[in-house]
Amino acid sequence: MNATPPPARPAPQPLRHLVLVLGDQLDAQSSAFDGFDPAQDAVWMAEVAEESTHVWSSQPRIALFLSAMRHFAAELLARGWSLHYTRLDDEANTGTLAAELARAVRALRPQALIVAAPGDWRVLQALRGAAKALGVPLELRDDRHFFATVRDFAAHAQGRKSLRMEYFYREMRRRHRVLMDGSNGEQPAGGQWNFDADNREAFDKRSGPPPVPAPLRFAPDAVTQDVLALVRQRFAAHPGALDDFDWPLTRAQALAALDDFIDHRLADFGRWQDALWPARPWLWHSRLSAALNLKLLNPREVVAAAEAAWRAGRVPLASAEGFIRQILGWREYVRGIYWTQMPGYADANALDAHSPLPAFFWSGDTDMACLRDALTQTLRLGYAHHIQRLMVIGLYALLLGVQPKQISDWFLAVYVDAVEWVELPNVVGMSQFADGGLMASKPYIASGKYIERMSAGRFCAGCRFDPAQRTGARACPYTTLYWDFLLRHEARLAANPRTVMQVKNLARVGEAERRIIVAQARTLREVVA
Repeated sequence: MNATPPPARPAPQPLRHLVLVLGDQLDAQSSAFDGFDPAQDAVWMAEVAEESTHVWSSQPRIALFLSAMRHFAAELLARGWSLHYTRLDDEANTGTLAAELARAVRALRPQALIVAAPGDWRVLQALRGAAKALGVPLELRDDRHFFATVRDFAAHAQGRKSLRMEYFYREMRRRHRVLMDGSNGEQPAGGQWNFDADNREAFDKRSGPPPVPAPLRFAPDAVTQDVLALVRQRFAAHPGALDDFDWPLTRAQALAALDDFIDHRLADFGRWQDALWPARPWLWHSRLSAALNLKLLNPREVVAAAEAAWRAGRVPLASAEGFIRQILGWREYVRGIYWTQMPGYADANALDAHSPLPAFFWSGDTDMACLRDALTQTLRLGYAHHIQRLMVIGLYALLLGVQPKQISDWFLAVYVDAVEWVELPNVVGMSQFADGGLMASKPYIASGKYIERMSAGRFCAGCRFDPAQRTGARACPYTTLYWDFLLRHEARLAANPRTVMQVKNLARVGEAERRIIVAQARTLREVVA
């Protein structure tokens, strides 16, 4: 493939529709293309600096979006479609989405703009504002990439006292006939909805993870090499590195990555999906989230592949169900939360957390072995699996009391699969409990003992901190901050049936030790302020 997308063909005149394709909408079957007529319509795509700088995006994230966009543009041109594509390094590039769209509309004079619903509230407002200012109708179409529309989720939520993913997930299973058995297809496969209890194993502390096939890698082609050079030059001050960049960037590569996961890692994914081990970033995880969020993969084909592997006897039901739940359950659920709660959701701060994000989140320079491993891996690869994100990185921010928007912006900036509709609820709601329990029924809090258990002690054995100690020079910061968190939020946690037992453990902590815990936690916050 050439190092750059082929030259854009001139748009037909007069232009009927200009179809807008955003960087996370690389779906050849997008609703935006319904009724597309190459004789009357054209496609618009633009690389803009704004999308890399509104949060301080990492180099892997920038490169992933730019390279995937250029590959998709080449595929559209191969269809013979008219395409108006602006590269980041074009001299005329204004640097913002709204300004680039305005420039294209003035040049092409379309009768209307068409776009599938964006995944980012900010982008939707920018497109609406630009279209209104230009006096051009903007047709917003459902993003049918998802199993459920936002209207479906709103109907599910209507009249409920509380929202819980488990009930939404069951409804989705029934509606889409996924992992359903029985004479009328109304019974969950295996007789239960959720096999999470079977999917929490840690590795043997002596032997560590069993052998696991490495995920399929995709060496950068000429298009990607060109993008990597551009990112290294233009975004040199941004965090992260590109030496290990090997993500699937085309539809064909994404399908190959899906087959590789189903064939080689899904069988043991469930068993060890929550396990941690130093310097082992991939383990049995799929590496498919970025391709899914770019729309190179359809979640229906991913779910169908996992279910087919179970029905063929190739993988255990617990693994197939655990993986499907992440896609059909959590992924759809967080999207519903995002679009029914924005824009106010972005500023939620139910726990009144105001500590600054520690500077070492951008370098990984910390003495905490588990956190150092997760942060340095994140910056190197643009990736960490869900337990590293939730129960190592997110947990530390929650216990420290980091202002939710700061940690949310960091997550959006560093991960290659981060699009705001999925990132924001996972961080603000699930990780930081900043929505006060709208998304999750409890804050996900734990001491350093949890990390010790899920890593079979491997991180803690090489760390200068002891997870069993909550005060003193060797006290694990996670453990100190955990007990301080219980003290700071005792009333709220005592009223929650899922955390009341944790609060009851405070009864064994005397007043003198409580004062020491609070003082030591205050020192930890002052050090990173």
